[in-house]
Amino acid sequence: MLATNGMRFPIDVILVCIRWYAAYPLSYRHLEEMMQERGVLVDHSSINRWAIRFLPLL
Repeated sequence: MLATNGMRFPIDVILVCIRWYAAYPLSYRHLEEMMQERGVLVDHSSINRWAIRFLPLL
């Protein structure tokens, strides 16, 4: 199980961003815009930190 203690966003949002980043040629800024269109305000630097933290685990 992924340790998400202290995370601001639910694990579902984090995993969606990580999956899109790993599966498609998207930048962190593109993901930020896509999430904003879906009503989730997340900064591209947060997505970068999630990728660094969780991609090796997946």
